[in-house]
Amino acid sequence: MRRYLGSLALAAGVATVSQFAAAQDSEPPTTDTGAVAVQQVHAPARGLRDEAAMVLVGTAPICVAAAVRRAA
Repeated sequence: MRRYLGSLALAAGVATVSQFAAAQDSEPPTTDTGAVAVQQVHAPARGLRDEAAMVLVGTAPICVAAAVRRAA
């Protein structure tokens, strides 16, 4: 029952945040939209993107800790 209520609360929170974000996106911009300089960044053709590598490096210690905890 706790998992159900927790997931229901999470879904309600996500729905509320998404509606709030959609309401703010629908407003017209109030700043001047003149010329903007944009730097082009070329991603490497092979390999992982930086974000994916960071996620893998971050989850590796968690997996190791879980394995050590189960073994102990």
